[in-house]
Amino acid sequence: MKPVLFKGSGVALVTPMREDGSVNFPLLEKLVQYQIAHHTDAIIVCGTTGEAPTLDDEEHLAAIACVVQAAEKQVPVIAGTGSNNTKHAIELSREAEKLGVDGFLLVTPYYNKTNQRGLIEHFFTIADHVNLPCIVYNVPSRTGVTIQPETYLALSKHPGIAGAKEASGNFSAIAQTMMLCGDELPIYSGNDDQIVPLLSLGGAGVISVLANIVPEAVHEICQTYFEGECELSAQLQKQYLELAQALFCDVNPIPVKAALSLMGIHAGRCRLPLPAPNGKDLARIRDALLKAGLPVMQCC
Repeated sequence: MKPVLFKGSGVALVTPMREDGSVNFPLLEKLVQYQIAHHTDAIIVCGTTGEAPTLDDEEHLAAIACVVQAAEKQVPVIAGTGSNNTKHAIELSREAEKLGVDGFLLVTPYYNKTNQRGLIEHFFTIADHVNLPCIVYNVPSRTGVTIQPETYLALSKHPGIAGAKEASGNFSAIAQTMMLCGDELPIYSGNDDQIVPLLSLGGAGVISVLANIVPEAVHEICQTYFEGECELSAQLQKQYLELAQALFCDVNPIPVKAALSLMGIHAGRCRLPLPAPNGKDLARIRDALLKAGLPVMQCC
């Protein structure tokens, strides 16, 4: 059985921006400290929610360094270092390793894509060139590539591949993967509206967008389930379901950054090509925050 990199709620942290579009490092540090104070179990920096595609390598590594320093080894820090260029993913991962991260999140190759054999070679090659555990990330809605259960089985045999973030929403395939891989591949939900269903199959937790807004609640969804209070966990899942859905009313991370701003945390807008939210979506996000009992600034 491989060691689990983390159990519970890992926040897919936003990358806050200033009005001029530069990374707001002081706020990024505060967000990390806030997450730790509210019991987040791991921090994932520079993933999809962290706008990794629009960060150049210097910004990307500076954001990772900021999060590592702010976390002070209190929780694992997992760096998004995936790429559709295997060589670039290796280079970025090696640099992140020097900064003190605890592991990597590696998305499937996008745009140029690949077949299942290519996925195995891609992830094996990266894992062979680093010294830290890797979590592979299956998000076919963004990449056009799906990791099949049999491919997961092959990946689970590599000692450096220590988990998978599953955002396919295909529970039949996820169940098949878990049956094939057993304890050799911990699975994390990549969808906040599916945390409890995935835990019920034996999942290790979630890599969460929702945790940017309610970190303690997402931690509790997982922790109560692990403690055998499955009904309470399900109730919490349903309590925050409307908010979780509102955070995906547009392309992530447009809604979650808007939600933070509505709450008075000025994380800035997303970098282009992601635009500001429209009025209808902003109203939906505001309503979901209020229904969840969260503070919303009157002026926003």
